[in-house]
Amino acid sequence: MNTEVLIEMMGYVSSLLVLVSFSMSSVVKLRVINSVGSLIFTVYAILIHSYPTAFMNLCLIGVNLYYLMRLRKTGQHYDLVNSRADDAFLHYILKHYGEDISACFPGWNSGHEMGDAAYIVCCDAAPAGVLLGKRQEEGTLEITLDYSMPAYRDCSVGTYLYEKLSAQGIRKLIFSGHEGTHGAYLKKMGFVQENGAYVKHMAP
Repeated sequence: MNTEVLIEMMGYVSSLLVLVSFSMSSVVKLRVINSVGSLIFTVYAILIHSYPTAFMNLCLIGVNLYYLMRLRKTGQHYDLVNSRADDAFLHYILKHYGEDISACFPGWNSGHEMGDAAYIVCCDAAPAGVLLGKRQEEGTLEITLDYSMPAYRDCSVGTYLYEKLSAQGIRKLIFSGHEGTHGAYLKKMGFVQENGAYVKHMAP
């Protein structure tokens, strides 16, 4: 394979990465993938002596890095809303994201038992996550649904939520439903498998 073909392939790969980045629902993933694509595009542009294109892509990398650093510094601004099983806004969220919830939790639908605990996590007033559960004795909460919207699947919602639940006296979380693709997330968040269920013991 000659050099000209390799350079041309570099151009196609960089273009593909930039296009793929715009399909990301997560802002962080979008900016990271876009930066990688722009970096390769910069090298490609220099090799073909298209310096205005190289300059533009360098600027894009700078913009992406600026907002990534800003996000890392300030973090997401979350709020916890204590809800109820009969809350109209909660049911609107569950209906609006119904297909995605079913994909993440096969077999789950809004007709399932909601439990007696409901929490909505909001990011700048927009819903970012929902947790439903059944309260048990000694500060235990059996989770029936622990769902984050696609744009917030970086574990930040769960980290915030579990800290707030701990502050409200919840000492133990149990998830025994159909895990689907949720198992990897639970393990990442510190859940361990006990007697066929995922269990997380909360810090006091």
